Amino acid sequence: MPNPVPAPSHAQHRTPATTLAELSVVACLDCDAVYRAPRLAPGERASCARCGALLAERKRHGLEYPLALALTSTVLFVLANVYPLLRLNIAGRAQSGEILSSVHQLYEQGYWEVAALVFVVTIAAPLFRILSVLCVLGPLRMSRRVPGAVFVFRLVEITHPWAMAEVFMLGILVAIVKLADLATIQAGPALFAFAAMIVTMAATDASLDDQAVWEKLEHHA
Repeated sequence: MPNPVPAPSHAQHRTPATTLAELSVVACLDCDAVYRAPRLAPGERASCARCGALLAERKRHGLEYPLALALTSTVLFVLANVYPLLRLNIAGRAQSGEILSSVHQLYEQGYWEVAALVFVVTIAAPLFRILSVLCVLGPLRMSRRVPGAVFVFRLVEITHPWAMAEVFMLGILVAIVKLADLATIQAGPALFAFAAMIVTMAATDASLDDQAVWEKLEHHA
């Protein structure tokens, strides 16, 4: 367990990144206790001695595992937006639609606010997160750094709450249940690709070692 150290003086005019690099300290996010930054092996975790909160954690798989999952999410995202999501047969009339067509239909019916929200949380935000992870982790895996990678990785953390593809998936399932008595519904390839993309994106977030990424970005700065 890391040993506590006095908090750094606020009189020193340095950026937060420079302060952490020079003093090698880390603060508990729950109780603000300051410790010497622990050196952890893959799979190890450090807890705060004061409140027991998680202080630092080193993921087992490094950058390769989340990078592979992000590549998989990219392929699934393309499949989910190219192929039909659902096929409906109502009174002998068959109709199919894609994810983007649902946004278009909402806009055509005058619900442009809802259409914009659906577009952001189901298409724009997930795509941005996937591509951002690829743009940051890919060059770092090859010991390189893309200009603006720090800014992009900060946006990845900021936009995380907006990538709510699972909420859209829940809405689809509710619609299937509601329409089951009125129409024959057949799941399209996009539905399975979309569900798999949700799983791979969650696995990417779970396996991504933010601390290791920040350390590599600082090293290549």
